[in-house]
Amino acid sequence: MLKKTFIFILSIGAFLQSCTNQKKEKTIAQTTEMKPESIYDFKVPALEEGKTINFADFKGKKILIVNTASECGFTPQYADLEKVAEQYKDKVVVVGFPANNFGGQEPGSNKEISTFCTRNYGVTFPMAAKVSVKGDDTAPIFKFLKDKNLNGVKNTTILWNFTKFLLDENGHLIDSFVSTTKPTSESITKYFK
Repeated sequence: MLKKTFIFILSIGAFLQSCTNQKKEKTIAQTTEMKPESIYDFKVPALEEGKTINFADFKGKKILIVNTASECGFTPQYADLEKVAEQYKDKVVVVGFPANNFGGQEPGSNKEISTFCTRNYGVTFPMAAKVSVKGDDTAPIFKFLKDKNLNGVKNTTILWNFTKFLLDENGHLIDSFVSTTKPTSESITKYFK
């Protein structure tokens, strides 16, 4: 009986030690997890099914990232985004991220969003699959864009659709702009000249 009790106690001790080691390993893994150094560390699903947007493909150009919506008062900015994408195509890549976080103004599927953008605004710039830009389910790329600890420049709170993030030719954040700042405004286009 004493021998069985001793073996049982040893088993419990081994189990507890194993749990402690797993917890330590998990903590070490979390603290050594690589933080993204630039936007080039991100690949995201594209709006077009089965395709991917690899931000490393845009090295050497500025990148203008915008959270978009199809039923918003700022939706006409799609036309301005297309104008920027066309006018500055040698210097800038515009990337849209449909999101339904504000007022339920992007309720459609990826296919519906694609059809809407093409039919109504002739969008040719890359569009990512629908994401979340705030809350617990925020897409990792927007966590990077919004958090100074990750992007190294500034914290940004996305208040509404069509918030813009401008990155330089090396994939680092330059600045962010509120929804009311049009993509064609001098405060943004001055970086393209």
